[in-house]
Amino acid sequence: MLHPKLGSNRQYDHPSYILTTFLPRHVQPAHLAIRALNLELARIPDASPSAPVRSMRYQFWRDTINSTFAQKPVAQPVAVLLSSVLSSLHARKNHDQGHRSSNPPPTLSKSRFLRLITTREKYSTNAPYSTLASLESYAENTYSTLLYLTLSALPLHSLTADHIASHIGKAAGIVAVLRGIPLLAFPPPPNHHSNTSSLGGTLDTQRVQQGAVTLPLDIMAECDLKEENVFRYGAEAPGLKDAVFKVATRASDHLITARQMLRSVQEGGDAGHGFEHEGEEGHEYSPCVTEDDDPRTQLSSSSSDGGKSVQQKMDVEKAFGVFMPAVPTALWLQRLEKGDFDIFKEDLRMRDWRLPWKAWLAYRRRMF
Repeated sequence: MLHPKLGSNRQYDHPSYILTTFLPRHVQPAHLAIRALNLELARIPDASPSAPVRSMRYQFWRDTINSTFAQKPVAQPVAVLLSSVLSSLHARKNHDQGHRSSNPPPTLSKSRFLRLITTREKYSTNAPYSTLASLESYAENTYSTLLYLTLSALPLHSLTADHIASHIGKAAGIVAVLRGIPLLAFPPPPNHHSNTSSLGGTLDTQRVQQGAVTLPLDIMAECDLKEENVFRYGAEAPGLKDAVFKVATRASDHLITARQMLRSVQEGGDAGHGFEHEGEEGHEYSPCVTEDDDPRTQLSSSSSDGGKSVQQKMDVEKAFGVFMPAVPTALWLQRLEKGDFDIFKEDLRMRDWRLPWKAWLAYRRRMF
């Protein structure tokens, strides 16, 4: 029997629903819970134009995460699902410890969930990003974090896998912001049955209700793009296509980097550059395990470099299902380029019928 929250993911986050099948079966409930929570957080600004109400809803989710990790979940579908996942991971952890497994214990980090909530709340007013780097930071703390959480449920705690996931998440986050520009610039009429008045309110409340352009301000300045021109001329606003091109190029660069890293590791090389988040919370990595009963060590060569290469190759193989969001991200960027970077084209908001086939092909070839 399908969990009721699967229906929401299927309707509002169709790509992640499609990609669930490429994850190991034991990880799918965790993936579903993580994505369902992200969906709930992403929908708060639309459902709550009032800043105080939004703040209360984000605080509700903080309290819910804290109580769920304390094994006292509230009667809320996502919380119940997440509690079930945590119980399952705890049981697997005890089983692995009883059998002296050398694999890292499966777990989910509460701090990462809280970071996701905090970042979503910080940008819930739809204020523009000050710089392209701040947009990347947002993507890292949201979409990359979703991938880190799924990796930890495998379980897999790997610098190489996290590094690739970071680039994929940044690309996916940037694309999500680009996709939302038409809807945020020209939001639908307010719900007049709401108890929240559409008159007055704070500047943040008015921004949510009246529309906003969330492109980075430094990019808008470079392209001489003015927010009022987007509201006035829409797709024909001077500088809009140039600004979209620059931001989309950064997303594409992250995908290209992730693809090159993956290919290099698969061929026995290394990532090619350092992981900028290494050493931060959740990204502390211990030396490679060397126990004789570790199958990765048995496959390693006598040299430390050879052993490291083999382990990295096995890590990315294990993680490849988590890397699959790179596929819909790349497909959308291709459609944007084909449409001459017109962000208002209707087909950019439609589901891509090619995704199931392209995803299967990428998974079979182990390359996105």
